[in-house]
Formats: sequence, C-alpha cells, structure tokens
Amino acid sequence: MNYQLLPFERTSQLFADLFGCPISVATLLDSIHRCSEGLEETEKEIKQGLVQAEVVNFDETGLKIAGKRHWLHVASTTELTHYGSHARRGKEAMDEIAILPNFRGRAIHDGLSCYHSYECDHGLCNAHHLRELTFIEEREGQAWAGKMKGLLVEIKHRVCEAREGGEEKLEQELMESFEHRYQQVLEEGFETNPPTPTAAMSESGPKKRGRKKQSKARNLLDRLSKYRSEVLAFMYDFRVPFDNNLAERDLRMMKVQQKISGCFRSSEGAKFFCRIRSYISTVRKQGKNVLEMIERVFKGNPLLPNPGG
Repeated sequence: MNYQLLPFERTSQLFADLFGCPISVATLLDSIHRCSEGLEETEKEIKQGLVQAEVVNFDETGLKIAGKRHWLHVASTTELTHYGSHARRGKEAMDEIAILPNFRGRAIHDGLSCYHSYECDHGLCNAHHLRELTFIEEREGQAWAGKMKGLLVEIKHRVCEAREGGEEKLEQELMESFEHRYQQVLEEGFETNPPTPTAAMSESGPKKRGRKKQSKARNLLDRLSKYRSEVLAFMYDFRVPFDNNLAERDLRMMKVQQKISGCFRSSEGAKFFCRIRSYISTVRKQGKNVLEMIERVFKGNPLLPNPGG
C-alpha cells in the first residue's frame, strides 16, 4: 500500500488472488500503524541527515485529508527523503517539521517567500524561471525573456562541461562575463516593463490606494534582480543543481497516490504514510531492496540511513 500505492480494497483483493487469503481493512490498518511506530527513530535519523547535508531540495504540494486541503512538504537529497504533512503551507509547517530551522547548508526551492526567513544559503529553481520566461516571450512577445532563457541554459551547459571535464569551478573571467550579460538582459527587461504607476486620482480622492498590481513580467524581473546570487548559485558552486527537479520527482509519486487511492481519511493516517514513504524512498535511493527493508521494520531492525555509506 505504501510502496505500490494500492488502496485498501485492492490490497485485500491482491492477497486473496495470490494466496487465497484476503486481509481485512482492520489488519491492514494495524500493520501500517506498527510499521510507522517501528520507524519513529529512523525518521529522526533521516531528518538529522538532511539537517547536516550541504545541499537539500525543498518543495510542497497540496494534499487532501478528510476532504480538506492540507500540504505535503518534502526535503530531498540524492540519498535521503523526508515527507511531512501539515494543515499549513508556510513557516508554521516548516518550523514544526524542524528541518529548515536547524539547516545551515543551501536550500533549493521555488522561491516561496517563507523559505527566505531561514538562516541558510538559498538557491532558486531555474526550471520555474525557464517556464515563466517562455510564457513571457511567447505570449507577451518580450525579447528580453528569450535572451535570459538562452543565457541561463548556456551557463548550465558550460557548468556541465566543466564538471564533466573534472573542473571544480568556472574561470573567474567567464563568470564575470555571464554576470555582465545577466545585468544587461535585466536592464532591457526593466525598460520594457517600467514600474506600475500609482492609482489615478479622482475629484473625490484616490480611486485605490497604492500601486496597481504588477505584471507577471515585472514580478519575475524583480525576483531575478533581487535574488540574482540565488538564481546563479549553480554557476558559483557545482554542488548546487540548476533546478529543483529532485524534490519535484519525489512529490510526483505522492500525487500518483492520491489519484489512485483518493484522499487520506485522517491526519494520523497521512502522517503514518509520510513516515513509511520517507523510509521507502530513502532505501530505494540507497540501492536497497524495499521489501527486505520493510521486513526488517517488523523484525525491529529497520535500516538506519547512511548517506554516502
């Protein structure tokens, strides 16, 4: 159920078909509860491993629990995964999950404002930027967006070539050239998208207070300018990925779970699932046999995560 994402009824039918012995929903629930309890210490070890990692990918997505919208939070490296469910999306949830408050490496994320409240280094997902730039270039006909998209991809290719060639960083002159071009494209973008004017005055006073809502292009330009170091973090440090695809891939299977099995019936059930799935994803990343590792949980000897080992 937690590995292949089968619902209760289909899991019961599977055992009936394979072994002539259907399993009741109550027995399945008891097994999930026991497995989750057996992984309590392992979950702490996974979280501690993430806190100590140099680079961690973070993301979140909507989750239905008892028909209400909750949020699924993921923290990922190539060897560790942690899932946490919470009624909130932002800082309250992240504080309770307790990875980001203690993390001092580099957090890769999509730019959600609450991430920047944590005292760690940051890196922004450029896959998101490429999608936004493509929209602005194709739908709004703004040439600067195509230039910025081409520049980011060019830097990515140069970083990949350097890494494959055994280099640890780009030449300083090359990085300065990329930084200069980045600034030139930003300036072109700001010329195309000047600040939104203050709301017009009428005889009876201002129609609305403050500025009008900014365009998507202007919002993106402000982000690319304010967080340029985070956008280009992958250029400065080869350990930093170009995008946040690792976390997005880890979330994808959880979305599949909801399509197959529907929403969770309770917050407790969602937490059980997240803890077990964190373990399953982690042991898979470390090249272990998932069924053997689950068997070890019921024998009281779950695998303790050992990144790099």
